Amino acid sequence: MVASSNAATASVGSRRAVTAGVLVTVVVVIAGLAWAKWLPYVGRAFAAARTHHWSGSDVLGVGGVRAGDAPSWHAAVTFLHAYVAAIWPALLVAMLISACVQALVPRSWLPRLLNRHGAVSSAAVGGVASMPSMMCACCSAPVAVALRRAGVGQSAAVAYWLGNPLLNPAVLVFLACVAPWQWTVSRVLIGIGTVVGGAALVTLVAQRGEAMSPPNVAAAAARGTLDEAPVAVRFVKALLRLCLVLLPEYLVMVLVIGAGRGWLLTLVDPTHRNLLVVVLAAVIGTLLVIPTAGEIPILQGLALLGVSSGVLGALLITLPAVSLPGMAMVVRSFGWRATCATAAGLVGAALLSVI
Repeated sequence: MVASSNAATASVGSRRAVTAGVLVTVVVVIAGLAWAKWLPYVGRAFAAARTHHWSGSDVLGVGGVRAGDAPSWHAAVTFLHAYVAAIWPALLVAMLISACVQALVPRSWLPRLLNRHGAVSSAAVGGVASMPSMMCACCSAPVAVALRRAGVGQSAAVAYWLGNPLLNPAVLVFLACVAPWQWTVSRVLIGIGTVVGGAALVTLVAQRGEAMSPPNVAAAAARGTLDEAPVAVRFVKALLRLCLVLLPEYLVMVLVIGAGRGWLLTLVDPTHRNLLVVVLAAVIGTLLVIPTAGEIPILQGLALLGVSSGVLGALLITLPAVSLPGMAMVVRSFGWRATCATAAGLVGAALLSVI
């Protein structure tokens, strides 16, 4: 009698702990995104609609770096400072959301929500789930890592990672207000195809048809049942793991890209208008890292220089998505094959957009 009473009490306490953890996660998601994304973007959208002008600056040119400049510490540090100043609120929110997902949400919930019976349907769900968060590729990477650790399938996790920058509703509104309508249409059509079709193809390439039953689901569930540490301890552990593992390599990659951006910009030569230049632009856009909507001033500046529409179309797709630092953050959770296939698929989608 006493044993059954204790078991009932423990069950009630467990349900309360789960409910509290989920509520905390929901509050962090809503309050964090409202602070870092939703409210600031509403103001910028109204300003863009009123003036038809984009006030943001080209992050690749900060510090006076120009095409052809040799790599330097000045170029690296000025780029890192400008980039981090632009994205730190979203990165902070992303780290908190990721820690909440790993520590506070039952591990069986997210797979049930995002995993579907087919790779395409899972990718579609992951893409839809990505749209409210509106993050850049690097800020969405920690959340995508948390989804994989929770047992979410490859297709949905990749679609979430790609969907944040490519299907960002705010950026689509910005493009519609300040750029040619063709840019917005291309971004929507190619973005949907890349997020849904590309994520599904990545799954097939990386896991050979076993995407809907990822091997880490059972392990993730087991870890969830065996970890009896207090919720606060689990949250701190998850946050420290992100800060000590993901952040250092991320910042190093941003420094490297910032140092070499002068050389990279020389490859996008407005005087050449052949397929090789478009391919190079697509590859460079895949490697570069920019903040949310950072592609708009870059593309506008290149358009004024007379860069071909093919190069502009390729960069419109590749600049906001993936990035070398983003790939470094997800590779341990996604695997090398899936990460490389995602980058290659993005380049392929960009080339299809200009054919």
